[in-house]
Amino acid sequence: MYCYHLDGAPAASLSPNLPLPAAESGIPARFLVHADPALCPAVWRVTDPRQLTADRADVTWLDPRRMGDSPELPETVRSALAAGQLTGVNLSHPRWRQALEFTAPKPGKKRVHLLAVGDVGGTLLTALKLLGGDVISTVGICDLSEPTVARWTAEMGQIAWPWDYGALPEVEPVAPERLFDCDVFLFAAAKAVPPVGSGVRDVRMAQLEANRPLVEHFARQARAADFRGLFIVLSDPVDPLCRAAWLASNLSGETESPDLLGLLPEQIQGFGLGVMNARAAYFAKRDPRFAAFLTEGRSFGPHGQGLVIANSIARYDDALSRELTRLTLEANLRIRELGFKPYLAPAVSSGAMQLLLALRGAWHCGSIPLGGIWFGCRNRFTAQGLEWETLELPDALFFRILETEQALLRLSQ
Repeated sequence: MYCYHLDGAPAASLSPNLPLPAAESGIPARFLVHADPALCPAVWRVTDPRQLTADRADVTWLDPRRMGDSPELPETVRSALAAGQLTGVNLSHPRWRQALEFTAPKPGKKRVHLLAVGDVGGTLLTALKLLGGDVISTVGICDLSEPTVARWTAEMGQIAWPWDYGALPEVEPVAPERLFDCDVFLFAAAKAVPPVGSGVRDVRMAQLEANRPLVEHFARQARAADFRGLFIVLSDPVDPLCRAAWLASNLSGETESPDLLGLLPEQIQGFGLGVMNARAAYFAKRDPRFAAFLTEGRSFGPHGQGLVIANSIARYDDALSRELTRLTLEANLRIRELGFKPYLAPAVSSGAMQLLLALRGAWHCGSIPLGGIWFGCRNRFTAQGLEWETLELPDALFFRILETEQALLRLSQ
């Protein structure tokens, strides 16, 4: 083990002769690694020693027992890890210093910018206005329709608690060229949504080709603006669009070749899993067979096909879990059969609620970068970096998660 100083903080590494000042042995705050920057976060909160010797991140990081043998580490490193105070730093990523800045918590309320105030965006905006006063200062809104922006600005401005007029976030128009003058960018734009009665069963995948150019455009704009905040994807299909945004932002403007100088992988999250988790809870409340989900269940994977609902981690039942997964996946179809677009629950459960939890540093449902794809799981932002929940997953459940990973990898090719 080798000890260094990194910007005044003690650091450890398995690599000798790093171009950093040497230090005496002590409890490190950071552990320096070299891993494929396209397949591993630039910075993250270390929760298992095996993460420090892996050359990539993938779904095995959700259950580190499946990553192989745990490496031998000095007690100083194990103490930092056990205390939850160890940050992994991937020196192979060209923007690792910016990643450390992104990780550092910023005091005060955040400025949020929302692109597109349609069905989802308008519902999301209303929820953020009513629920986000503790963490959001202002929500800037941008839409192709100026009357739409004017209407929502006026309507939201007329929502206030009597005699406590500064308690709720302000809502104001934001010009397209100022979209990334914020702490959080919410992408809720959609070019096409199959109409009710169209017969399209997997609506999300039908939107991929239409919405990919949109998210790529704004990802490139984020790069040009040197955006340092959160880039949140709400439009469907959430998970492939996250990857598309990351790829587009990391292409050189001159050569169109990957240079990894755009958005960090951990800057991008997809908010689609929250409503799937809430839908599973909806059915669990109504059928005692699924009741364990309310206290022991978890959701993994994408907002759509490939979703994995586990009725329980401790008492996993594969048949029950697959049935609950099917009900959850088809819940939006039941709303469409009634003649309505199923956007209310997604806008609030996936959008507003997950964003507020994320800004509060709490556990939330979101799609995070794992091995070049974005994969939904329970995660949170910490002072040490992005952290995702690790669990001892039953074999049958983990095999389902592996199947979803493979499907997402095929989709990305």
